[in-house]
Amino acid sequence: MRHPLPVEAALVLLLYALYETSRGLVGGDPSVASRHAQDIVSVERGLHVFVEGDVQDAARTVPGLIGTLGILYLTLHLAVTGGYLLWLHRRRPAAFPVVRTTLLVASGLALIGHLAFPTAPPRLAGIGIVDTVSNAHIDLNKGLISSLYNPFAAVPSMHIGYAVVVGGSLLHCGGRRALRVLGTLYPALVLLAIVATGNHFLFDAVTGAVVAGVAAPAALLLTQQAPSRSSGVFTSGSYAAPIRFSCPAHSRSRSTNFWTLPVDVFGNGPNSISSGHL
Repeated sequence: MRHPLPVEAALVLLLYALYETSRGLVGGDPSVASRHAQDIVSVERGLHVFVEGDVQDAARTVPGLIGTLGILYLTLHLAVTGGYLLWLHRRRPAAFPVVRTTLLVASGLALIGHLAFPTAPPRLAGIGIVDTVSNAHIDLNKGLISSLYNPFAAVPSMHIGYAVVVGGSLLHCGGRRALRVLGTLYPALVLLAIVATGNHFLFDAVTGAVVAGVAAPAALLLTQQAPSRSSGVFTSGSYAAPIRFSCPAHSRSRSTNFWTLPVDVFGNGPNSISSGHL
């Protein structure tokens, strides 16, 4: 259900504040968090994907890039997500409940991961990756910002989790080609920002994307509408949940799939939820 904008805004802000507060109040054991970070390094080295240091070194060779990525790391997560929800509420009202609920479910799942598997970010793992965000004006490790900030809540990365939800839903419900291209590029930009600034491993990003993928079908089930013969059907095994879902007709003239489950949450596949006209 989509409520009036003030109600939706208050609900989302309240739940997100509770998420951040609970995450920050449970700091975790630094030694355990550091050991988990070393475990991730070992896994990535074994898979030959331990490239975080190389990415940061490459970004620092481009004048102004690392500073820009630091600003993006601090701002994109909330500014883009909040702005996108406002846009959805106004322009894609049918899509809004699913995307909003996906973000909230993903946050709840992420909190479980943060508490169960506290992990130091690369910049605090003693592996030669530096903190490129903290400076004379901003410090991630002390002061106001750190008062409710848990540096060991790195797995999963919800910068990526939120970016995947925003990008994936925009890709299929954006309408104009430029918006769909933006939906493709946005998660990649966020990935570059979190890795180059030393705040997340690739492993963190992968787990964030997985959380988004798990949250999407859960959100669909939570927001499903009454059965209709014109509705698409989400099928998982022997269970079929009728989902009625359509974006405004002006955005695209042809029918398309908004969410596809469970193989590819945001692509095309055999188990899909067929929308109305996007």
